Amino acid sequence: MERLLPNDDATDLLEVVRDFAQSELAPRAADAEENEEFPRETFRQMGEMGLLSLAYPEEYGGSGQPYETYLQALEEIAAAWMSVGVGTSVHTMTCYPVATFGTDEQKQRFLPEMLGGSLLGAYALSEAGAGSDVAAMTTRATRDGDDYVLRGTKSWISHGGHADFYITFARTGEGKSGISCFHVPADADGLEFGVPEKKMGLTGSSTTTVTYDDVRVPVDNLIGGEGKGMSIALSALTSGRLGIAASATGLAQAALDAASAYAKERHQFGQAIAGFQGMQFMLADMAAKVASARALYLDAARRRDRGMKFVREAAIAKMVATDAAMSVTTDAVQVLGGYGYTRDFPVERYMREAKVTQIFEGTNQIQRLVIARDL
Repeated sequence: MERLLPNDDATDLLEVVRDFAQSELAPRAADAEENEEFPRETFRQMGEMGLLSLAYPEEYGGSGQPYETYLQALEEIAAAWMSVGVGTSVHTMTCYPVATFGTDEQKQRFLPEMLGGSLLGAYALSEAGAGSDVAAMTTRATRDGDDYVLRGTKSWISHGGHADFYITFARTGEGKSGISCFHVPADADGLEFGVPEKKMGLTGSSTTTVTYDDVRVPVDNLIGGEGKGMSIALSALTSGRLGIAASATGLAQAALDAASAYAKERHQFGQAIAGFQGMQFMLADMAAKVASARALYLDAARRRDRGMKFVREAAIAKMVATDAAMSVTTDAVQVLGGYGYTRDFPVERYMREAKVTQIFEGTNQIQRLVIARDL
């Protein structure tokens, strides 16, 4: 697929990413998902290639790419292996609080390893009773001398048990202004992980509870100052939603490619089923949804790159792209008929993977609230 990219360097980068995704990721995806294997070595390899830090400054080990380039690279990764695409987006989001709100000392201390790929991050925000309602969180951080002591449990944490650090949001006061953000290393005493959730899709991505049982974190690991956690969390999620939009678009593109190829090969009534108008219209609708999703996330990314407001645009892109992914992957199963319902073809996995994109990093109902409030 020919892409509109900002410069020749971005074009070269996308070629490298596409080749890596198709040669290294795509052949392994089905078996790894079937066996629920977390691709830790893959993330380490991607870190060494600079693919976990595309959107961050070169001075701290990033690649300094604009968001529109990073997201198109992410789409290529997700098209090959959705769990790795989502994991790349999650890690990129976990670096955001330090890169954007951290002190110079914190950036120098944390970012080189975070962006260099030797460390993998997790974003610990949600709780069993505080998903869409972030302000309802109960995990608490209490100041004790030169440390904060964290107590509570986080839920639905991607990379749980495999991450090397957890960007953790905890209550240091009351109300929306009483939430703070912390960098918590995975080897901190008292940090415990639940059994991985049994999910219908993205089974190669570990999702667990994370329990903080009197976990002591140095004051120097507080990011952005006390009470700044809510604004940090929401800002990170706005950019993170674009990562999910790009990943969902990649998944939808993979489903469209599989459906189109099958329709050209499958013959009924003496001709390829791609020659029937009903099939042509279905494939055309699928292609239109993929193209619309891509255009929306790129519009939001370009606004972000230019320093413009993009909260509404990010919510629209996340909502439309993930709804499109659910629709396109479901239609891909229909195109393949009975074969689409079997694990001999990847489209049933694509459909299972698409569903959660409408739920995490803000359900699509929450996206509609964000959009409406900005009108």
